[in-house]
Amino acid sequence: MSDKKNEVDISKLTFEQLKKIREYLKKLIDNGGSDLHVKSKGIIRARVNGSIVPFSGSVLSYEDAMTLAKELLRGRFSEFVENKEIDLVYQFDEGNRFRVNIFFQTDGPSFVFRIIPMLIPTIDQMKFPEIVRTLTKEGRGLVLVTGATGSGKSTTLAAMIHEINLTEKKHIVTIEDPIEFVHKDRGCVINQRSVGQDTLSFGRALRAALREDPDIILVGEMRDRETVELALHAADTGHLVFSTLHTIDAKETINRIIAMFPNDEQNRVRLSLSGVLKGVVSQRLIPTIDGKRVAAMEVLVKTPTIEKLILENRDYEIREAIEKGREHYKSQSFDQHILDIYNQGIITKEKAKDYATSAADLELKMSGFNSGKASDFASMAEKKGKHEFSDDEVFDLK
Repeated sequence: MSDKKNEVDISKLTFEQLKKIREYLKKLIDNGGSDLHVKSKGIIRARVNGSIVPFSGSVLSYEDAMTLAKELLRGRFSEFVENKEIDLVYQFDEGNRFRVNIFFQTDGPSFVFRIIPMLIPTIDQMKFPEIVRTLTKEGRGLVLVTGATGSGKSTTLAAMIHEINLTEKKHIVTIEDPIEFVHKDRGCVINQRSVGQDTLSFGRALRAALREDPDIILVGEMRDRETVELALHAADTGHLVFSTLHTIDAKETINRIIAMFPNDEQNRVRLSLSGVLKGVVSQRLIPTIDGKRVAAMEVLVKTPTIEKLILENRDYEIREAIEKGREHYKSQSFDQHILDIYNQGIITKEKAKDYATSAADLELKMSGFNSGKASDFASMAEKKGKHEFSDDEVFDLK
């Protein structure tokens, strides 16, 4: 229960601090930036083309930071004081919205404003690999979008849901914290629920969604074991489930999901995951030669081989299987896609190597080696450690 002493008298707010911040938000929009960082006892900075740059020379005082929090949160200020952090969406104008996270740090409140485009991009506009569109056509199962914070996971999911909305006639339920992209009903009925506002938790909303006649369920993030368990169950009972994880690639995604469970449950989870997983799209944003950023994508497509590797705890072979499946299944590893982007002249060799999974492997491919021998040797080395060589492989490492 919130403390009454922290309740805000809205009639006494002048919104002067918010007016100042709006000027910086406008500057962020005009410069094509993605995030505005406002810190108590610090200057205002922004992320533009992936780099943090100063936007002001003046320091925001603790008192002004607290006032800004009150002006943004109004009746939710006491909730912020109690929980020490809070999320909300701020409508800047008709064309721009911001996802805002406010949190306490050593010097007082800090704010991060992340711009949310009002227009939902299409898969074609984003120039995603065609296999991303194919994953939206699945009738049931689990599709995951992964990557570091700020790698564009929400945008990719929004584009995939938009594709379904344009081409299918289904019921979609989304559970998000907070809602970023707002979808309008086209071919589909879309019900979007915000955690904290429309439901108390991801788990609670996901359990309820199973009784709401959904065809497709989007879970903004699989944060805990309960949510993972429910998502696997939903995927196993005939629904198509989309979600995100903060993992660096497909192999790590599998590992992270399994590691959420106790050792004595992991075989059961492997069996369930190997059966329902349809694909994993992992993203990295790479600075381009012209000062922008481009998304490199690793795409795992569930094949009989991938299913077997997950089931048999052979996750270390997943990247090799992804690369070998490119021609027939349209899967691709990060290094394969990064090499494509490099060959198109979009990124430098140095950036390609910086963002590659295996810089040595990528450099071999750049030099004209056509099969990625470095990864072959790495894979064989792992097999050697596990004594898993076949007779015709042994001579290669003698």
